[in-house]
Amino acid sequence: MKIAIGGDHAGFELKSELIPLIENLGHEVVDCGTDSTAPVDYPDFSRAVGEAVREGRAQRGIVVCGSGAGATIAANKINGVRAALAHDVYTAHQGVEHDDVNVLTMGSRVIGPAIAKEVVEAFLSANFSGEERHKRRLQKVMEIEAQN
Repeated sequence: MKIAIGGDHAGFELKSELIPLIENLGHEVVDCGTDSTAPVDYPDFSRAVGEAVREGRAQRGIVVCGSGAGATIAANKINGVRAALAHDVYTAHQGVEHDDVNVLTMGSRVIGPAIAKEVVEAFLSANFSGEERHKRRLQKVMEIEAQN
């Protein structure tokens, strides 16, 4: 899978630690920046990752900022993006399995690198279940998106 990854200055160091993990898991990384700890605006990187996913340049995305909250809000403004904030393994895989989450967000000031790596592994190894109840609910979410 191609994985788009991005983060602001607060997420830069964690993002840098996640890239080798993602590659070691056999995925190709699309690095959407930033490339330093110099202050930048998180919406720019949520947008870059979200657009990569929406346009098919990546199958999934990961965005890291300080808390993860702002990155999640910004990513979810992009049609076709279903971003979820996850700081635990259960939320990371369940979001994909039940809600077809395609962008994972995390807060580098909330989660440490060891757990973040486990969360990323859970997110990348999960698949949408395709169960009727999950498809029905996802369709309702997509209708809300289309109407707004």
